[in-house]
Amino acid sequence: MDAMVNETESEGSAGSERSVTAPVRVLLVDDEALMRAGLRLMIHGTHGIEVIGESADGSAALEQIGALDPDVVLMDIRMPRMTGLEALRSLREAGSDARVIMLTAFDTDEFLLEALRAGAVSFLLKDSPPQEVVQAVLDAAGDRPRFSPDVLTRLVRLASDGTQTPAGAVGTGGKRPEGQGSAAEADAEAPASSPAPSGITDREWEVGRLVAQGLANPEVGEALFMSVATVKTHLGRLYHKLQVTNRVQLAIRVLELGG
Repeated sequence: MDAMVNETESEGSAGSERSVTAPVRVLLVDDEALMRAGLRLMIHGTHGIEVIGESADGSAALEQIGALDPDVVLMDIRMPRMTGLEALRSLREAGSDARVIMLTAFDTDEFLLEALRAGAVSFLLKDSPPQEVVQAVLDAAGDRPRFSPDVLTRLVRLASDGTQTPAGAVGTGGKRPEGQGSAAEADAEAPASSPAPSGITDREWEVGRLVAQGLANPEVGEALFMSVATVKTHLGRLYHKLQVTNRVQLAIRVLELGG
């Protein structure tokens, strides 16, 4: 699976770079006991992560979150009794600041945009390797949202094709074609775009268009012959100019503007 995409471009992504002054306290929420056991084995005791509890559904998770006050919640998006999405909405309505990473499978697309709007900090595929799960937890604890390229592409597609969008954005077109693997292919097959909007340079717009196609920073750099650091600089400027806070919102805004 591709590397996770860090949404905060100015932050480093290596877990070793994070200054850990206290354990990252994590609650696991999934109706499958085997999944919870696997997650515990992956993350407990790694880079200062401590699993402090488990729940089998959203309703029980709300009680556990209230009692244990975890820093990060790894929560399945689809569960019996109360789904992860319903639990997330309840948490936000209650004013909880727990950072929720939604665990998702390929058959849960219909929930992704709603979870983003409800305040999920990240999405993690259930078949993610251990190092990606660990890094997602560390980034969530540091308020650094992350999306895998696969999930990002699906979010952009859903927002572009549907009527529901992340808060503050309305998608109106375009997606990265399924099965498209390389940055060069993406750049070659991308539809023609409108000129860069006023106040945005042509180079920034090129970067924004490739992000809207679901490319990660190294792929953008490869396509445009620039370093990853330069890609991050352009993205930081785009975030400011387009008044967005994460990669998904940026992608939707670029599509809205005709990218």
